[in-house]
Amino acid sequence: MSKTQTPKPAQRRRFLKSAAAGAVGAGAAAFPMVSTAQTVSMRFQSTWPAKDIFHEYANDFAKKVNDMAGNRLKIEVLPAGSVVPAFQLLDAVSKGTLDGGHGVVAYWYGKNQAVALWGSGPAFGMDANMVLAWHYYGGGKELLDEIYKSLNLDVQSFLYGPMPTQPLGWFKKPVAKVQDLQGLKFRTVGLAVDVFTELGAAVNPLPGGEIVPALDRGLLDAAEFNNASSDRVLGFPDVTKVCMLQSFHQSSEQFEILFNKTKYNALPAELKSVIDYAVQAASADMSWKAAHRYSTDYLEMQSKQGVKFYKTPDAILRAQLQAWDKVTAKKAAENPMFKKVMDSMRAFAQRAARWQFDTMVDYRMAYNHYFGPKKS
Repeated sequence: MSKTQTPKPAQRRRFLKSAAAGAVGAGAAAFPMVSTAQTVSMRFQSTWPAKDIFHEYANDFAKKVNDMAGNRLKIEVLPAGSVVPAFQLLDAVSKGTLDGGHGVVAYWYGKNQAVALWGSGPAFGMDANMVLAWHYYGGGKELLDEIYKSLNLDVQSFLYGPMPTQPLGWFKKPVAKVQDLQGLKFRTVGLAVDVFTELGAAVNPLPGGEIVPALDRGLLDAAEFNNASSDRVLGFPDVTKVCMLQSFHQSSEQFEILFNKTKYNALPAELKSVIDYAVQAASADMSWKAAHRYSTDYLEMQSKQGVKFYKTPDAILRAQLQAWDKVTAKKAAENPMFKKVMDSMRAFAQRAARWQFDTMVDYRMAYNHYFGPKKS
């Protein structure tokens, strides 16, 4: 064709079609194809009543995954008891009855008592966030995976969500001395069962939704659950007006997100990354929400419901540490994995907790400067 010739219509169409194809090819090279595979739906169950803020945390995690995964993955979360009772969640996820769940490792205490070390006890002076640091960077995750593998549990575990120190519990009257715990019908879970038993209480490890009805019927004399928001919505202020704050029995607990491992391993790499980063995001978000909600409910239970909060006496706190040492020494002698977890946690705490205490300023000094009694 000469320079002065006008292309025929058929030639023009072929030229435009070829150019368009080239443009599509260039675009494909610049922008990788996004997966449009069929949605993977997963059914989760929490170990919490639907009204509890803990179930809200489970939904918060699911929403983060669903939002980031688009149409590729959708997690639906049901409250405790929807498919299985709370304490049967681990087995249900392992067997594939559920695709996943939300709870705490202390609930699997009956499987291997070593798992309760992730939530119960003083953790050698580490707070909950520091325990998570040990878990992810100090060997804890590998130990928990080893325990689950030894139990033939087909689960993928993610720990997250550092919990603030839990109260000693709700009582009919303030607890002034260790002897006041003698013979009390008391609710707690995990290794705290052994600690309170050592302190003389008669312990019943009921799930969250059963605690207040048991208190109301006199089946329990006292109980602990977790925090101001959960305790308030579960109805503790309706059956007693006394709550003792500060305790070592569960001062460093965190949440656990479980997946059926076979189903988790079948996911493409990008969806596994979505889950991993959603866990991290949910952990931070839960901490921020907890500070807001717990402090609000703490003050409102005092101003609107007549609840009296008392600090647990130091004598009881020291007795808890002594009881913890007795309980864990016995269990470490009986259970090699228990000792292995304790040794790992101790080594990390000796370094990391020292650093934290040496570097952290006394925030109460600043608080008292602004909000404490004014000196004349």
